[in-house]
Order: sequence, then structure tokens, then C-alpha cells
Amino acid sequence: MTESEFENLAGGALAALERAFEAALPDADVQTKGSGVLEIEFEDGSKMIINRHGAAREIWVAARSGGFHFRYEGDKWRDTRDGAELFAAVSRLASMHAGAPVVLSAA
Repeated sequence: MTESEFENLAGGALAALERAFEAALPDADVQTKGSGVLEIEFEDGSKMIINRHGAAREIWVAARSGGFHFRYEGDKWRDTRDGAELFAAVSRLASMHAGAPVVLSAA
């Protein structure tokens, strides 16, 4: 994957995540910090940071439960450890932060 392809795919995924968070958690503070960094602050003050990492060609997620790396494989972003799809994994992590089920959709 070229750098340009990565930037387009990662930028699209981050924009979709931002829209999904705003739709699913209207009370969360969702902000774009600089180029390629999304910060979500939950009602309890905890934060999740999602960013693109160009050198590794990955999207990185920092959450209360740890750090996760996602690589584009086939047609989806997949966790490099367990193969979980990005939106499903971030939904699970956001649910832990929010203390209630959160379902994020790429649509």
C-alpha cells in the first residue's frame, strides 16, 4: 500500500468513526486533534484516542483497557492481534468507557 492509499483509507476510517461516535454518543466530547488524531472524552472523563500511524500503515487505538493496532487487510481494518474488525473492536472498547452498550456503524 502506498502512503497516499494509506492516507486516504485511514482518513476515511477516522472520519467515519467521528460520525459514528457523534451519532451513537451525543453526550461524548468528540474532537479532531491535529491531522489524523481523534479524541473521544466520555461522561466519566475517561478518553479514547484513535490515530493513524503512517510509518506502520496502521490505525492505533488507545483505550482504558490498552493499546490496539489495526492494519488494512482485504477490505477492512483488522486488529493485528486477534483480527477483530475496527468498528466492532472500537464499539466494544467504547462500551467499556461508557458503561453501556455502544454500537458504532461505518455507514
